[in-house]
Amino acid sequence: MRRVVVLLLWTCVAGAATARGEDSACAPVEIAPRLPPTRERVRAYTPVFDLCAKEGASRLAIRRMNVDGTPLLLTVDPQSLQTSLERAACWRCEETSDAAQAKTRYLQALHPPDDPTRPPALVNAGLIHGAGGGAFLTGDLCPTRKPLDRAFFEKLAAQGQHTPVTLAVSGAWLQRHHADFAWLREKERTGALAIAWANHSYSHPYVSRLPDQRNYLLRRGVDLDREIFETEKLIIAEGETPSVFFRFPGLVADAALLEGLRTRHLVALGADGWLALGLRPRPGSIVLVHPNGNEPVGLRLFSRLIETGAMPLPLRPVNDAP
Repeated sequence: MRRVVVLLLWTCVAGAATARGEDSACAPVEIAPRLPPTRERVRAYTPVFDLCAKEGASRLAIRRMNVDGTPLLLTVDPQSLQTSLERAACWRCEETSDAAQAKTRYLQALHPPDDPTRPPALVNAGLIHGAGGGAFLTGDLCPTRKPLDRAFFEKLAAQGQHTPVTLAVSGAWLQRHHADFAWLREKERTGALAIAWANHSYSHPYVSRLPDQRNYLLRRGVDLDREIFETEKLIIAEGETPSVFFRFPGLVADAALLEGLRTRHLVALGADGWLALGLRPRPGSIVLVHPNGNEPVGLRLFSRLIETGAMPLPLRPVNDAP
């Protein structure tokens, strides 16, 4: 009888988050969205940096949480940079450090060598150009009441199955656009697109006419942890997995913000191909558009570059960039 009770209890807990591959209780988990979605499903959300092992595999855990009663980890493959949600009970974890993981590709992306050709700048902080050829397409979903430009994504999907795109999501956009987010998830589920979900802060603060050094996340009183974690919680509650990439609003940051981001083990993502600003992409460019309805000129330019063959191809996943 006791064994039956234990099994029933485990079934109830495991049912909160449905595993990919139901034959394995320790498979990566997939959170089933609810209506209305709420980040309150994600509790006890804590930054960690642990080295975790399971059956010969190892990953780095950067967050611990409880989702619908199930203890989970947000983990990173230290070589591929791929993130996944894992059941905490299935892994043996112990605290590690940046120094101990310094030789991994992940930590090298977090702490890139100084580039003497790049002067210190307030604007365009982080990784602005990727390794190799092709291009890395990124789209920012800043807060807006305008609908998602679905026609852009349909054209993008026409490039071929699993076309990669990185979407930097702000929490305030996500709270207003549940249907658009679900539509994007369906494009991903069917294989039309391969989406990496970057963090674009929660509130995306901005005041027109304020200078950059007092604007965006540099405004007085901004809580960087809240901007990071509340967005991650929303992405998870909506059924997706945050990547290790974070794009500063306006691409604006200072040394203190960059260091704060690194302590949370996120890679700053800039761009050297913001199309609406007239920046022409070249091989390895991180291309930036805004498919949130706010910047249609960038989307038109992207289509023109594709049609004329001026866009470096292939489009590549952002995990290949660092």
